[in-house]
Amino acid sequence: MTAAAPRPRVSTRRLMAVGILVCLFLAGVVSYYASSHPDGLEFVAKEQGFAGSAAPHASDGSPFAGYATRGIDDARVSGGVAGLVGAALVFVIAGGLFVAVRRRDQATSDAATSDAEVSVGADGGRPERDGA
Repeated sequence: MTAAAPRPRVSTRRLMAVGILVCLFLAGVVSYYASSHPDGLEFVAKEQGFAGSAAPHASDGSPFAGYATRGIDDARVSGGVAGLVGAALVFVIAGGLFVAVRRRDQATSDAATSDAEVSVGADGGRPERDGA
């Protein structure tokens, strides 16, 4: 019996880049082929007879209201552009939160190690913290 060959490691950067490209492809290209039928909520509203009671809301005038892009007449292209912008916005917000949390975590751990000096115990074994 032979040992299995070690699997090559995938870098985090490459994994993130591929993930982002797949998401952008799905949002921008695959959404072009999405069903033109209404989503589940709209379908149920029509089936139950309360679809006409929908009222305007605060984001009705926004450039991307209703899964579409204002100024683009082709509904499928308009939806693809809205998907791309939405995905990019999520990446920017999530990335900013990730960086902020990561920096705060690094600052906390740096402060903790600089607050207490670490010295090796008299027996040369486990490190002891001064003041502990």
